Amino acid sequence: MSFLDNLRKDWVFAHGVFKALRRVTPMARHRNRTFADAMEDLAERFGDRPALISARETLSYADYNGRGNRYARWAMANGIEKGDVVCLLMPNRPEYAAVWLGIARAGGTTALLNTNLAGAALAHCINLVSPKHIIVAAELADSFDTAAPMVKAGPTVWGHGAGVPGWPRIDDAIMDHGDEAIPAGDRPTLTLDDRCLFIYTSGTTGLPKAANINHYRVHAAMLAYASVMEMTAQDRNYNCLPMYHTSGGILAIGCGLMVGGSSFIAERFSARQFWDDVVDNDCTRFQYIGELCRYLVTAPPHPKERMHKVRLVCGNGLRPDVWERFTHRFGITAIREFYAATEGNAIIFNWDSTPGAVGRIPRWARTLFPVTNIRFDFDHDRPVRDDDGLCIECDDDETGEMISRIVVNPLKPGQRFDGYADRSETEKKILRDVFVAGDMWFRTGDLMRRDRRGYFYFVDRIGDTFRWKGENISTAEVAEALSLCVGVDEANVYGVEVAHAEGRAGMAALAVNDDFSLEAFRDHLHATLSSHARPPFVRFRQSIDATSTFKQRKIDLVREGFDPSQTHDPIYFDDPAAAQLVRIDAALHRRIHSGDIRF
Repeated sequence: MSFLDNLRKDWVFAHGVFKALRRVTPMARHRNRTFADAMEDLAERFGDRPALISARETLSYADYNGRGNRYARWAMANGIEKGDVVCLLMPNRPEYAAVWLGIARAGGTTALLNTNLAGAALAHCINLVSPKHIIVAAELADSFDTAAPMVKAGPTVWGHGAGVPGWPRIDDAIMDHGDEAIPAGDRPTLTLDDRCLFIYTSGTTGLPKAANINHYRVHAAMLAYASVMEMTAQDRNYNCLPMYHTSGGILAIGCGLMVGGSSFIAERFSARQFWDDVVDNDCTRFQYIGELCRYLVTAPPHPKERMHKVRLVCGNGLRPDVWERFTHRFGITAIREFYAATEGNAIIFNWDSTPGAVGRIPRWARTLFPVTNIRFDFDHDRPVRDDDGLCIECDDDETGEMISRIVVNPLKPGQRFDGYADRSETEKKILRDVFVAGDMWFRTGDLMRRDRRGYFYFVDRIGDTFRWKGENISTAEVAEALSLCVGVDEANVYGVEVAHAEGRAGMAALAVNDDFSLEAFRDHLHATLSSHARPPFVRFRQSIDATSTFKQRKIDLVREGFDPSQTHDPIYFDDPAAAQLVRIDAALHRRIHSGDIRF
């Protein structure tokens, strides 16, 4: 890359970062001004302009703020005091944001429940936060009923909408309260350090954790994201991501609210409906996450996919193998990929749309943004430490765990780590005595590679990387290689135990289409992957299980391994003797586990 190219990229980085910081930095000097306070000013300024739009309902700025006041009065009338928790189980809609705005204004904390959960998993999330009240939308009453017997006694359940089974209806109850501003003397005194929300982790590797999200993080995320998205009062963001997560519930709606713009809220993502929604509702931006873009590029052509007015998209998880196809097919070149965790303090952006990079910190900016990679010992599942007991920073292009320094300073609230409802889980994410005695850093749990220009590239989750034949295997990199084979729609790669073998052998669960050929796939495997990275086991599925944010599930696949008795899915073994993929039956499974077959 030439000197001028580097200079241009540095300028783009500096311009983007410092523009966002100008919006966010003043917050630290106004410790008692939360988003709930800012929303009052925004409502007065933008009044009847549409703020949150959906097929179900539309709320103007004044409507949204007023609805928040009704929920705040309901909360205070029903015993919600500063720090008390209300659980919310509701599909995407503008009303969703009004519920937690009002509860926050009353000093309470809203726990945003995953609408795809039921039974023990849903009860676990509720019990984690010990709520006083639970709000359940009518269409999710059946899901809640499966969890209700396991919910600890105490909370009052409120229904929202017609048809709730005998619960008091909160949508009726709030109409007994006014929507005018609540006098300051009647509201609790809040600071940016007070908790606003509980947002749950995805639960791809176990039960979800409830992350503490304070008022600073909510408001700062909205302000910064409005800058990152380059939103104006004329822009409309399309949001089809679940509002119980940060991306869909804070970033995607907040970026418009901060500048007088608007957001169109879809109840869920649909590849078939996506371009109709975006074009018919004049959206100029959209938010993506995980595999959403891959679903769009693998969907059949849509008559409106080039009729849109989208000028910029932002999100995380756009895989390198999808990036170029996405920009070419839909004509969208301004892509703001970023890396962040709901609860973490490591936030980086790819300001110049360099394909595949999740963010960049140039060398000259590293002291301003204390995010780096450290060497990781895969054999013992822990960071590498030197003779003095300190961690070792990775060299350029070396893979290691990304960490971000924790700073306890009121003037630097963005470097805090507030942890989870469970203190033991909080401690697991803190790494101490990293580069000097006594320092603390947030462990992202993600393996990254940073090049000499400061671009970070996601490699894998630490728990997903496994060791085989003395080599560390990245499931993400192998999955990317497999996805490039003709006929493969999606690949989920993981490691499985084999008796009498050290480490874990690679296995891939594939969803394929009519263009798939078993022979061509094996040829692709051997042509594109080294012997240690090549998965010897392949499982074929109708679809790949994923979370609501499109993160692939692996727990059950790892547990079932390559045992044909555990599933009706066909499982194949890349037999080196036969030089072909052979379907595994009970006899072959026994031979592999007995050590009869070497591979």
